[in-house]
Amino acid sequence: MARHVLVAVDDSKQSTEALEFACTEYPEATITAIYALDPGEFYAVSGVEGTAMANYDEIQGRHEERAEEILETAREQAAEHGVDLETEHVVGGVSRSIVDYAAENGVDHIVVGSHGRTGASRILLGSVAETIARRSPVPVTIVR
Repeated sequence: MARHVLVAVDDSKQSTEALEFACTEYPEATITAIYALDPGEFYAVSGVEGTAMANYDEIQGRHEERAEEILETAREQAAEHGVDLETEHVVGGVSRSIVDYAAENGVDHIVVGSHGRTGASRILLGSVAETIARRSPVPVTIVR
């Protein structure tokens, strides 16, 4: 039985289902929700051109607020199951950040949602869940 479960969260239905799974399957474990933001998305998500470096602090602040909102929603969801959720926000490549956090923090199981892409979109965009499963030093459950 897992003692420390790491759940990757974002604002998707799939991550909500992954957290739901972790809370019901591992109610006695320490559960940590992790939100990872790739720094390359700072500008892509906000629509700001790369030349606007003067606005970096403002953009980063918006992303920090967004991360906290996502993690607060996750805490509320876990509380509905009687789980006192730990949370972590990291900046870096999403798959690598999640795998690195697991390796460095005594995590013994990862739960991640899958967007279920198929065909060309999966080939072009790749799968964060698949990359985590391939690189993880611990078992990974992919929730669809």
